[in-house]
Amino acid sequence: MAVVVIAAAGVGGWWWATRHTARVAAGTPTSLRAAPATSSTTTTATTQPPGPGFVAGKVSAVGDSVMIDYQSDLEQQVPGIVVDGSVGRQWSTGEQLLAQQRAAGTLGAVVVVGLSTNGPITDAMFDAMMSTLSGASRVVFVNVHVDQPWQDPNNAVLAAGVARYKNAVLVDWNALASEHPEWFGPDGTHIAFSGPAPAALSKLVADKVANG
Repeated sequence: MAVVVIAAAGVGGWWWATRHTARVAAGTPTSLRAAPATSSTTTTATTQPPGPGFVAGKVSAVGDSVMIDYQSDLEQQVPGIVVDGSVGRQWSTGEQLLAQQRAAGTLGAVVVVGLSTNGPITDAMFDAMMSTLSGASRVVFVNVHVDQPWQDPNNAVLAAGVARYKNAVLVDWNALASEHPEWFGPDGTHIAFSGPAPAALSKLVADKVANG
């Protein structure tokens, strides 16, 4: 099988692309895909009924390359979730994608946001994201563990942001990740597909999706 490697932008892009290509070449299913459709509806606890443009009973996730690292496990732990992860994705690009999904009527009432690995974010950017997602039943933000100077400021923005919105919750991935440096590759950001980290991170997210 021919494998084409596309240069990856963002934190740890070259290392991530290299190991992802090796995974595809070895025959492991790629995680660069949406979860397959299921006949059942994902059941989640919600803080409020969804507004216009959101699909009740559906969970959508948008993230960067770190989300791709745990996508397969997340699909198992949150059946029916639709995941869109992309290498090098910026916060603003993710927000635009979510706006497009909402306009198309395909965005889940519960939204998982796994962004801010690849650059600084601000309180204003968080508020803009929540404006785009106004009417969502729940928005689950995953904070970041990244060997870059914006890690702590970004995580502070996320923590302060979820405190301002009753339908927003935080997954503290950085706290758990800091206890397990052995989970990470050379860039200190991405996790091994075959190790324990994807299941651990997915469980954190799934718990917030279900219980807030």
